[in-house]
Amino acid sequence: MNHAPDAQPVPHSVGTNRPATALPADACDSHMHIFDPRFAASPHWKRHPPRAEVAAYRLLQQRLGTSRTVVVNPSTYGTDNACTLDALAQLGECARGIAVVGQDVADDELDRLAAHRVCGLRVNFVTPQSWGVTTAQMLTTLARKVARLGWHIQVFLQPEQLVELAPILAALPVPLVIDHMARIDPADGVDGAAFAVARRLLDGGNTWMKLSGVYMRSRDGAPAYQDAFALGRALVKAAPERLVWGSDWPHTTETPGTVNDADLADVLSAWCDGATAVRDRILVDNPARLYGFAMT
Repeated sequence: MNHAPDAQPVPHSVGTNRPATALPADACDSHMHIFDPRFAASPHWKRHPPRAEVAAYRLLQQRLGTSRTVVVNPSTYGTDNACTLDALAQLGECARGIAVVGQDVADDELDRLAAHRVCGLRVNFVTPQSWGVTTAQMLTTLARKVARLGWHIQVFLQPEQLVELAPILAALPVPLVIDHMARIDPADGVDGAAFAVARRLLDGGNTWMKLSGVYMRSRDGAPAYQDAFALGRALVKAAPERLVWGSDWPHTTETPGTVNDADLADVLSAWCDGATAVRDRILVDNPARLYGFAMT
C-alpha cells in the first residue's frame, strides 16, 4: 500500500490523496489535455475552456507518481495544435502528442508535428469539430497520410459508431487507438454489440484501447465506478498487451469538483485484480511501445 503523505491540491482534481498502491517508475498518463489562455479557442467552440496549464498538470504528476504523458489536442482548438506543441516543449522528452488536423493536411505540416514528438492523430466523431461533420472518408484519408510516419489514428466515437465503422476501422493501414473505452455504456457492458466489436478489433492485433473516461457513462460514479467494473475487467483480461491508461485531466466533460484522479488510478488497479505486473504493463510497457518511449 502507498503510505506517502497527501499531496498538495491540484486544479481540476478533487482531494489530495495518492493512489492506494504507488505507481511504477515511468508510469504514463496516456490521455490528458492542456488548456492555456495564451492560445485562442477555435471560433467553432462555444464553451469557455478551463485554465489547465502545464504547471498545474505537473502537480498532478507529482500526486499520482506518473512521469510520462501524452498530450491530446482538444477539440477546443480546432486544427490549431500550437497549445499542445507548446506543452510538449515544456514537458520535454517524457511527453508525446496527439494532434488534430483536417483531411487536407499537407505532408510538410505532418513532418513539422512529428519533429515536436507528435506520434498520432485524433479523429473525433462525438463533439463539434471545426470542419463540421467527421466522416469515415476523412478517417481513411488521414490514416493513409500518416502511414509513412509510423503514426497511429486515435478515434473518439459513440458505441453505435464503433459498430457501424467496424469494417473500416479493421482495415486501416495504421494502428488504431480507441478513446475512452468507446464510451460503452456499463448497462450494456460485455453483452452489448459495441464490446463484441471492440473485442474483435483487439483480437485482430492492430487495435489499442484507452482505459480512460470511465466517468462518462457510469451511473454509480466515484470513487469506484462500480457499474463499469465488469467492462473494465473484461478488457484487461482480453488484451492486457494493448491497453493504456489515461486520466483525461482536466475532465472537461464532468461537473467541476467531481473527479479524483487518484480514484481513477485505483480503479485501474481494481480492474487488474491487484495484479501489479498487469497494471504496470498497462502503465509502462504498453505506452512505451505505442508512443515510442524508452523501454525500461
